[in-house]
Amino acid sequence: MAVCSHDMMFTFVHAGWEGSANDSRIFLDAISKPGSDFPMPPEGYYYVVDAGYPNAPCFLAPYRGERYHLNDFRGQGRIRNKQALFNYRHSSLRNVIERCFGLLKARFPILKSINGYTLIRQRQIPLACCALHNFIRLEDKNDQLSMMYGTQDMVFDEGRSSSGCGNDTIQLDMSQQDQMLQLREDIANALWANYNH
Repeated sequence: MAVCSHDMMFTFVHAGWEGSANDSRIFLDAISKPGSDFPMPPEGYYYVVDAGYPNAPCFLAPYRGERYHLNDFRGQGRIRNKQALFNYRHSSLRNVIERCFGLLKARFPILKSINGYTLIRQRQIPLACCALHNFIRLEDKNDQLSMMYGTQDMVFDEGRSSSGCGNDTIQLDMSQQDQMLQLREDIANALWANYNH
C-alpha cells in the first residue's frame, strides 16, 4: 500500500503483504500498526482512495455501485447523475497513484520478478525502489520515463477492486463515517450543479 502526492512522489509505503491480501486489511494494518508512522492528513484534508478502502474520516472513497474508472467514461458523452460525475472526477484525481505505480514498475523491472527473493528482501526491494523513484523525480527533471508517465491524460486499467484527522494518534472511528458520507454528498452536489450550468 502506498500514498503519493500529486507530483508523483511516494510519501508513505507499507510493504510486506502478499498481493492477494484485501486492500482494507492492509489499510487497517498500516494505520494501526505501532511504528508504521502512517501520515494522517491534517484537519480539513483527506486521502482520495479507491473502492477497496472505507469511506471514513480522512479517507474519501467513490460511490459503490457506480462506474468509477476513467476508462469507463472515455467517449461516453454526457454523464447521467451526480454519483457518476463524482466517481469520474474522483478517478481523475486518483489516477496519479496508478501512473506512479506504472512508472515505478517500468523503471524497476525487478518488481515483476520479486518472488525469487527471500521474504525479507521481498519487503525491502519495493521500499528501495520507491526511495530511488523519489530521488530520480527530485534530481532529474528531464527524465523521459517520468515525463511519459507524468501526463495526466495517461489512463491505466486500475484493477477492479471491490471530524478532524490530526497527526497525533491514528484511530479510525467508524462512528464518524456519516461525516465523510455527508462530505461526499456535498462535493457530489456541488460538482453536479456546476456540471449542469
